[in-house]
Amino acid sequence: MGPAAADAYFGKVLRHSPSGTRLARSQALTTYFLFLELRHKVELHRMTGRVVECPVDEMNRPRGAKDAQLRIPPTEPEVEILFTGWGGELAICRKFAPTARNYTAAKLVSQVGRRVSEACKLGLADIKWNLSRLGKLHVLRGMGTRGSDPRERMVPLINGADRTLRWFIEDV
Repeated sequence: MGPAAADAYFGKVLRHSPSGTRLARSQALTTYFLFLELRHKVELHRMTGRVVECPVDEMNRPRGAKDAQLRIPPTEPEVEILFTGWGGELAICRKFAPTARNYTAAKLVSQVGRRVSEACKLGLADIKWNLSRLGKLHVLRGMGTRGSDPRERMVPLINGADRTLRWFIEDV
């Protein structure tokens, strides 16, 4: 896909679409090509002989105030450094219980991949230790998809999440 294809897409296909739709599609393309450039530029050049370049340039980008955002998750060592430092500060913090609660919720989110809003709504009754070797979380008020109602599901306590929860429940 090149700038001419982007011109045709935004100028003909999306010509009568709302400006928000054109802007969202432009941002999606920009984010996708930014991802390709950052992660796969060399191997795509090796395979095709072409350089990855975003087709949405200054001339054919729809007008709008928002910029495309590419979110790259932190690496495992970076996450480990965060929680090691945070865990070390637990011993000297002013209010231990709320800090330990926040630490546990954040660590649980990073270990099992739940959303922050789901972690905040969890209670002791939602931890099902007997459902597997490590246990599971019963997420009652999870996020629905594409506008549907919240969905209930069971989430395994992987990546040491069982130890994190046991520490919080037994020691804190």
